[in-house]
Amino acid sequence: METHFESNPLIDRLPKHLKQFIKPQVYDDYTPINQAVWRYVMRKNVDYLSKVAHSSYLEGLQKTGIEVDNIPSMYGMNRILKEIGWAAVAVDGFIPPNAFMEFQAYNVLVIACDIRQLEHIEYTPAPDIIHEGAGHAPIIANPEYAEYLRRFGEIGCKAISSARDYELYEAIRLLSILKEAEDTPEEEIKKAEEQVDFLQNNMGELSEMSRIRNLHWWTVEYGLIGTVDNPKIYGAGLLSSIGESAWCMTDNVKKIPYDISAADQSFDITKPQPQLYVTPDFAHLSSVLEEFANKMALRTGGLSGIKKLINSKALGTIELSTGLQISGVFTNVIEDEGKPVYVRTTGKTALSYREKELVGHGTEYHAEGFGSPIGKLKGINLAIEEMSPRDLRAYDIYEGEQVTLEFEGNIKVTGEIVTGTRNLQGEILLIKFKNCTVTHNDTVLFQPEWGIYDMAVGKKVISAFSGPADVNSFDMINHVPSSQTIKQKKSAEREELEKLYLSVRNIREGKPATTTLKEAFASVSAGHPNDWLLSVEIAELAKKEGNSDLADKVLNHLEKVKSNRPEIVHLVDNGLELIFEKEGIV
Repeated sequence: METHFESNPLIDRLPKHLKQFIKPQVYDDYTPINQAVWRYVMRKNVDYLSKVAHSSYLEGLQKTGIEVDNIPSMYGMNRILKEIGWAAVAVDGFIPPNAFMEFQAYNVLVIACDIRQLEHIEYTPAPDIIHEGAGHAPIIANPEYAEYLRRFGEIGCKAISSARDYELYEAIRLLSILKEAEDTPEEEIKKAEEQVDFLQNNMGELSEMSRIRNLHWWTVEYGLIGTVDNPKIYGAGLLSSIGESAWCMTDNVKKIPYDISAADQSFDITKPQPQLYVTPDFAHLSSVLEEFANKMALRTGGLSGIKKLINSKALGTIELSTGLQISGVFTNVIEDEGKPVYVRTTGKTALSYREKELVGHGTEYHAEGFGSPIGKLKGINLAIEEMSPRDLRAYDIYEGEQVTLEFEGNIKVTGEIVTGTRNLQGEILLIKFKNCTVTHNDTVLFQPEWGIYDMAVGKKVISAFSGPADVNSFDMINHVPSSQTIKQKKSAEREELEKLYLSVRNIREGKPATTTLKEAFASVSAGHPNDWLLSVEIAELAKKEGNSDLADKVLNHLEKVKSNRPEIVHLVDNGLELIFEKEGIV
């Protein structure tokens, strides 16, 4: 069964550059062992988390269509998520942080639809359907938290990255894939770990994206709620990890009241967290987010915002006080007394107003870049955008006039005015010149033979943010990850074990099975002596059937497995606790 992603109206309105990350969920790719892993984690989580998770968790499982016994299908999730105003899409592992957050802004949950191996049942560094589906989905049924998540995405996707951020994303993606894949040589993992460590320790000043990702990590992924002395779990990383959900409740993990300082606390995605932050309630999360956003270039603009865009070497936008938005790759700014007086992009650029591209000012017209003075005219207290028609006429800012405009910072524009572009309120956004020369002191910034000159109007830069103002202005379908998720290997031994898991699953569900429970146990204990999860499932069914003889044999076998594999003792015991707890056998 292949479930396509067109199963919720919210997905239809996603821009094309986000849809490029979506892949179909091929449900038949989930093996019987995958289903058993999901069931084990979910049964243990629901049992444990009912005591330590935020009250929204169990209720949210039902509201979002997450079943304990079956890996969720995207079709089913979307049908149910639609009722609470959300959708879900499948992706391949980690996607770039800006894209991940932009999905959230559209009320769309991103789900890595692969599932962790049995060997990594407690924790995986790679995003998987247990983490995304069982971790993120249930809590968004809480309206207050869902709005925080959406708002976080809306603000987070505007955060400006550094050139190094994307390198770190690719390095973490590769490391998580190598760690989750079976039989990866240790030297490969070590090399990938060293690269992640190097980048994490050589990021320089943290970018906006790095800092807001820290906030995301310490809230959405690893957040606690309540009091430091009595916290509850709401973060998806904890809700989906049977190891960390228990570990985080011990005194080994330091609990810190959540505030904006968390933005400067970096994390290691491949290891359990040494400290966690506790928010008193979901409203406090939104308060801290707004406090952070107030310091972002999105809201402060100015010279520092332009410099952040230049350092990012990526597509970004500045918005002027008139509302004119310039989108492109910013490469230069001329400053005077701490203010930007001229700004320049290189390559394809688009001009917009209120997130809509201005007619005739797309990337084809501004294919070679765009440059313009910013600020007030020298010696004139009234900004051009504030001038009345009479003022404009007085300063010869009028169609057909030859004019020289001298701006603060020694930017001079000389040429014949062709026309102006105004917004609906009548404010001038652009002035078009012919035969134009633009200079800064003795440096020529634009000369007549280059053609028509479009000068932006705006006394200051009020905003700077990542990405274009109008997503339709640029072809943004360009994501090619450097690494692909590695699928589990197939072998005759694995195929035989999968068939045994399927038989036991069919027995539990009352479907026709190729073997009896007794035969399945004989096969797994003789042919797959290191496997423990199927024996736990057989023990459960033997107890349910009242077959104490078989149950005893299974328990004896599991004792041998535990003695041979000390690292899985607690996993076996945890599984048996759910079955035999009341009888006191475990």
